[in-house]
Amino acid sequence: MSVTLRISEIFYSLQGESNTVGLPTVFVRLTGCPLRCNYCDTSYAFSGGVKMSLIDIFAEIKKYDCQYICVTGGEPLAQPGCLELLTQLADANFNVSLETSGALDVSKVDNRIVKVMDLKTPSSHEVEKNRYENINFLTVQDQVKFVIADDEDYDWSKKIIANYDLSKRCHVLFSPVVPQQNPTELAEKILADRLPVRFQIQLHKLLWQDAQGK
Repeated sequence: MSVTLRISEIFYSLQGESNTVGLPTVFVRLTGCPLRCNYCDTSYAFSGGVKMSLIDIFAEIKKYDCQYICVTGGEPLAQPGCLELLTQLADANFNVSLETSGALDVSKVDNRIVKVMDLKTPSSHEVEKNRYENINFLTVQDQVKFVIADDEDYDWSKKIIANYDLSKRCHVLFSPVVPQQNPTELAEKILADRLPVRFQIQLHKLLWQDAQGK
């Protein structure tokens, strides 16, 4: 039986976050998410979308003549067929990243895929959904993102980094929730505490003032 996925959108833009920030990228946004984070900026992807076969998804991707692909959501791993999509993209020699909440099992994700895993901070109101055993499946190419809205989020994130020795496992990203968290203040905290993390601001929101970067 051929794999089909419900897709919210496929679009071409600059990567707004992660270690490939600024690179032209094709985004494949899958529909659906089991979480309802307080700071979510893609709630439109919770439902709707269009069912597409992998052949149709590839045909759309190839229109953009772009090497970098980001599979995102929603929560892409909520659709089982996402795993096959990721593997086939890697087989086709694309550079592929997966944006995942970390609330679902990542152990079966193809090891050629860069996992960008968002561990939910207290302000998300979904912190209890974190699946910490996923940390065991992270490698040096992968990234863990902490979305910081306040001091509680910041202190919690520091503890998680220390408890799991995250900075030695993978890249660690801190991203402010604007306007709740002033970006400059967060940057200054990181410097003062000598944290081994990458500070990031969502580039697409600076350039286009929206969530999608289009």
